[in-house]
Amino acid sequence: MAIEQDNFQRYSRQIFMEEVGVEGQRKIMSTKVLVVGAGGLGSPIIQYLAAAGIGKLGIVDHDVVELHNLNRQVIHQEQDVGKPKVHSAARFVEAIHANLQYEVYSTRLEEELADSIFPLYDIIVDATDNFDTRYLINDSSVKWNKPLVYGSIQSFEGQLTVFNYQGSKNLRDLFPRSTDDSNLPTCDSLGVLGPLAGMIGNMMALQVLKLAIGLPVESNKLTLIDSLHWNFITVDY
Repeated sequence: MAIEQDNFQRYSRQIFMEEVGVEGQRKIMSTKVLVVGAGGLGSPIIQYLAAAGIGKLGIVDHDVVELHNLNRQVIHQEQDVGKPKVHSAARFVEAIHANLQYEVYSTRLEEELADSIFPLYDIIVDATDNFDTRYLINDSSVKWNKPLVYGSIQSFEGQLTVFNYQGSKNLRDLFPRSTDDSNLPTCDSLGVLGPLAGMIGNMMALQVLKLAIGLPVESNKLTLIDSLHWNFITVDY
């Protein structure tokens, strides 16, 4: 099936790639992705999935924009401080593509909500920084058999992987739940340079697009990035 002329022109630089083509773009445009978190990681993920023409974009976030978010959460602006992140995220998506389908959920992700919305999406993305939510996202992805693109950042370091894809392992296989993870470091305690969020978030968005197209995605491998010393390694798990 041909792609409309407007869409062909908009996405031509993707379509021209041998690995994508018209068929791959059609797959992107029929894929529904749920991004949990519209902060440091969620911002570039939302930005590039919307720009790539993803079929439907779901965004879950209960938080409001704060001034200290702006060094890395690039879809939000000064005028958004004090307002729900999903509102500025929605405005950003509309500015990129007025006809792009999206749904925002201005609430904390709980099990009941996960059970109601995870079945509606093809791919889940964990862009959160809360350990309780991470395990909920993981367990719900396993429950509903959804591939999960996972990433995290702090200071100069980041990591990403794809869980629960074609029988691959999940978060609990890699990081068994600690009895007390409340004291583990986060961006709030150690800080983070903004471009690192862009690096990891964009890599996560790329994995989402590869999943959507059906391109090879390695299983049971964790990519670790030390941007201070510019070390990139991948480890099996």
